[in-house]
Amino acid sequence: MSKSHKLHQRVLATAMTVALSAGFAGSAAAAGHVNTAGLHDAEQTSFDRFIVKYRAGTSLAAQQSNLARAAKGDAQGLAIGRLRSLSVGGEVIQTNRGLGRADAEKLMNRIAADANVEYVEVDQKMKALMTPNDTHYGTYLWGMQTSTGGIRADQAWNTTNGNGVVVAVLDTGYTDHSDLVGNILPGYDFISSKNVAGDGGGRDADAHDPGDYYRRDDSSWHGTHTAGTVAAVGNNNKGVIGVAYGAKVVPVRVLGRGGGYTSDIVDGITWASGGSVSGVPANANPAEVINMSLGGSGTCSATYQTAIDAAVARGTTIVVAAGNDNADAAGFTPASCNNVITVAATNKNGTRASYSNYGSKIDVAAPGGDSPDCTTLIVSTGNDGTSGPTTENYLCMAGTSMAAPHVAGTVALMQAVRTTPLTPAQVESILKSTLRAFPGSNDKPIGNGIIDANAAVAAAAAF
Repeated sequence: MSKSHKLHQRVLATAMTVALSAGFAGSAAAAGHVNTAGLHDAEQTSFDRFIVKYRAGTSLAAQQSNLARAAKGDAQGLAIGRLRSLSVGGEVIQTNRGLGRADAEKLMNRIAADANVEYVEVDQKMKALMTPNDTHYGTYLWGMQTSTGGIRADQAWNTTNGNGVVVAVLDTGYTDHSDLVGNILPGYDFISSKNVAGDGGGRDADAHDPGDYYRRDDSSWHGTHTAGTVAAVGNNNKGVIGVAYGAKVVPVRVLGRGGGYTSDIVDGITWASGGSVSGVPANANPAEVINMSLGGSGTCSATYQTAIDAAVARGTTIVVAAGNDNADAAGFTPASCNNVITVAATNKNGTRASYSNYGSKIDVAAPGGDSPDCTTLIVSTGNDGTSGPTTENYLCMAGTSMAAPHVAGTVALMQAVRTTPLTPAQVESILKSTLRAFPGSNDKPIGNGIIDANAAVAAAAAF
């Protein structure tokens, strides 16, 4: 249903662009206003510098008295010193120790309680904005950019890259691609049928993809491609970059020659989410999100739903592809299951891809591509082999299989800015509440918009 083209790495001159973010967030118009925006910076967890703007005519003695009272309100012997006055008005102050978000906000409120104070805010650290130097980024990775059809991951990367989050990719396994392997954790091969496995054995701890060629079809390297969209190594002067390029992928091989059985897939769901599977060693890296770019016809089975519900109860968000049949997703599994995030595909123009399934079961939309031209398809890690793996390359593909990992990667970015993980229900709610509107009209319903990684990350950090 989707088309694939081989794209070998080429040297594309992509210079790193560095810009500085600046500006004041929040309003100082209200008396005693406390601007907490700076406390939500995901990369800064300790705060010791603040800016206080006093009303005109407030004496230095009154300012010092205000700071002394505010410090006295801390039970652990806090001290506050004045560093200097700002050219635009306001005083820079510093505490004798770093404060967590909650304590910093309490201090700011104590300072702002003084009638002489106009506003208090964090003396926030700014940083250079990152444009990846991965060689295919500018020409091919439109789906990650702030473009007509993109998810604005490039903006989210100024806050997080997904570091510390584990994503399980239930697919055909993976190949040793130099632009991906650095982010691969130990996985598992759950294919129990030797004929489907194609690697001479049944279940084992080797999740490598030996090739899923079948009858007249060449090997797809589908799992390597989806894993690359989630977490290909980023900013390494090479190839592509993943949505959550700082996250790690646990590859779970459930698809082989001719596909994969429900019984193997549901065991993969259980194992990936930290559950127990008889005869299989425990997963040392339970996933906070599972990507399932797979499916079949028919409504959700009881077996599927039971496995999904249990995984969600363990705290794992499950992202699934809607399907590529230009039909109602209600007639496909796992797209029709409850407790999953079902993803439709959009084209480069930001509207429904011609093949994408649609309907009330769709939760969100994301880039899937819809053209034989690599600049309008989804480019990710792949392999040259028509049967077994040979030389690594980059493949252009289209499908809801390509849309789902954009969402799974975004979930990883969201979880990375949290001190306590969001529940799957919270993840879904935030994704839906931060969607960007479709830039054009759709002929079939595919939810209320395209995911906005930057807005979702900001909302997750503030939740």
